[in-house]
Amino acid sequence: MQPLPSRLSLFRQPGFMPFVIARLLAVFAMQIQAIVVAWQVYEVTGEPLSLAWVGLAQFVPMLLLLMPAGDLIDRYNRKLILGLSWIGAAACSAILLWLTLRDEHDPAWFYGALVLYGCSRAFIGPALQSLLPQIVPRDQLAQAIATNSTIMRTATILGPVMGGVFYAIGGGELTYALCMVCFAGGLALLSRVPVLYADRVQLTETSGWKRFTAGLHFIRTRPIILGTISLDLFAVLLGGVIALLPIYASDVLHVGPEGLGLLRSAMAMGEICVGLYLSARPFNRNVGRTMFIAVAIFGLANLVFALSTLFWLSFAMLLLAGAADMVSVYIRSTLIQFSTPDAMRGRVNAVNMLFIGSSNELGHFRAGTSAAWFGAVPAALIGALCTLGVVAGWTAAFRSLRQVDRFEDAAAATEQDTAGRSQ
Repeated sequence: MQPLPSRLSLFRQPGFMPFVIARLLAVFAMQIQAIVVAWQVYEVTGEPLSLAWVGLAQFVPMLLLLMPAGDLIDRYNRKLILGLSWIGAAACSAILLWLTLRDEHDPAWFYGALVLYGCSRAFIGPALQSLLPQIVPRDQLAQAIATNSTIMRTATILGPVMGGVFYAIGGGELTYALCMVCFAGGLALLSRVPVLYADRVQLTETSGWKRFTAGLHFIRTRPIILGTISLDLFAVLLGGVIALLPIYASDVLHVGPEGLGLLRSAMAMGEICVGLYLSARPFNRNVGRTMFIAVAIFGLANLVFALSTLFWLSFAMLLLAGAADMVSVYIRSTLIQFSTPDAMRGRVNAVNMLFIGSSNELGHFRAGTSAAWFGAVPAALIGALCTLGVVAGWTAAFRSLRQVDRFEDAAAATEQDTAGRSQ
């Protein structure tokens, strides 16, 4: 465990606090914009299907551009790419503000603005993940990741609440203007972030296709990275229950919308509590085994939730699932950063973001279709059992991941794999 002085030294690291605050402002803007534009489009159309188009307009361009974005992030200045991406997101806010001021009632204009936003998001995620290891030294990277995860998770909870409040006060005019101000503030702070730990770019691939396939080949041939990313993908894809919460609140627990709100917040509360602990007391022993245990606890908590008919028990299980998920996120994110050389981080983080996005989106689809076919309780039960099956299978298949003791061991294993393949 890291003592408290180490935590203080992290916040004294040049550029870390401006980076964290800049990221916080940008996440607030993104969360506020997401909730407001969905509400606004639904007000204009009155059709539930319009919400699907809102999501699709953002997800498709992000899906198509993530891999090219990773390539560019590995080749050029990551801070510059992140700044340009935030400018693109701010331009989307400006367009939405203009549409609001002219009282536009054609949703196609909103979808078009969100396509631009989705293009920006394809660069924002990998650039942020790849830039952090260039700001803090390696011995403080795990703590920096835990701190960032906690702060960003808090922003994703408070952002939609703030968006709803500001929209009620001043409508789209106030909220979109606020988003532009947040992005501008993030850009101003980002300019004050020094890049102190960047490696010299050395790319041996001569074409875009070779650079793209080199990233995929790197992940495929590194069991620690492949096992880490794929474990999260299938665990969340098969075991997530968030999409089923409205059904559980209404038909199983009989608690109404107030209870649904508490259930929706339970996982986030667990994540934040554990995240705060890890930001102050990060651990660095038995990390591989701990990650498998955390995902297993996530599956067991969802299993108990699936069978529970008591609100307090269901709430407690979601709280536990969130806590276990934060431990998994902390280890997964740190392992990926330690196992990936700086010249490959953009492409690896792009694949990771692609897997995370796919697991969340497809996980909701999987849960919804399973509930339609079998009912909500069987769907949640099957998902939890599948998660536990994935943990068992991955524990056997990725022995090197299970045996990782310290995060530095993952970096050493990656270097050995690279040296072995170069001979």
